Amino acid sequence: MPVWILATFFAAFMQNLRFLLQRHLRVTTLSTMGATWARFAFATPFVALFLGLWLALTGQAMPAPMAVFWAYAVGGAMAQMLATACVVALFGRRNFAVGVTLSKTEVILTALIGLIVLGEAVSMPVLMAIMLGFVAVILLSDPPESPIALPWHARLFNAASGYGLMSGLLFGVSAVCYRGATLSLTGGDEVLRAATALMTATSVQTVALGLWLVWRDRSEIGRVFASWRVSGLVGLTSTLSSLGWFTAFALQTAAYVKALGQIELVFTFLFSALWLRERSSRKEIAGFSLLIISLVLILSGSWL
Repeated sequence: MPVWILATFFAAFMQNLRFLLQRHLRVTTLSTMGATWARFAFATPFVALFLGLWLALTGQAMPAPMAVFWAYAVGGAMAQMLATACVVALFGRRNFAVGVTLSKTEVILTALIGLIVLGEAVSMPVLMAIMLGFVAVILLSDPPESPIALPWHARLFNAASGYGLMSGLLFGVSAVCYRGATLSLTGGDEVLRAATALMTATSVQTVALGLWLVWRDRSEIGRVFASWRVSGLVGLTSTLSSLGWFTAFALQTAAYVKALGQIELVFTFLFSALWLRERSSRKEIAGFSLLIISLVLILSGSWL
């Protein structure tokens, strides 16, 4: 099995754990931006430690960045930061499983952005599977049943759908930018290039959002550090998932990686049902079934 597929599976699983921990922070202790910043602030030391250990163990030198590397790394960092905030805000709108599923519009958007920015296309079988998954996401984006009849525009254009689509667009931008960043480093193996790009992005995110909190809600910084037990786990799982994503991006196009990354939805529904005891509607189960079919088709197409 190709390394990028294993890296994607690992990244998706760890990302699901991270979202679960961030959800806990959001609903118990921190604001949306506080829970978002906790991810970056506590991940940065873990990334730096891993990068230093990898350099020491392999004896490699730091890869040299091309000029375009900084544009890709900073652009991807800012897009991912805003996308993460959208996902955290989603947790107050729908249950955990549907909230993460809505963000999966990133798959089809990543394919489109990757084609425009990097000129990387996907095969027709994978494209058809991505479209099937997109239909499932649209199905899941419908708001819960209400005793008051809602007009069609209220059912389609709701806050949850807005957060989900915005996070999908921003995650798509960040995925393509991170793919571009890893390709803009010369020297070193895929893991070193992934860790270098990740260190750059995480540092930008920590500083940028930290300055925003100093300006708008300085007390939230203290609450983030006071929650260090859970926030530290958020940082660790974030580091592990990001290393998996960046390694996969260094080996394969962003669209293929994100398409296969829908395996996260399987983990999400399992966590939602078995741990959070959240119940899904028939419509949500139908959408999830379509996503399973889409994932199988994507996995088959990825070997072509």
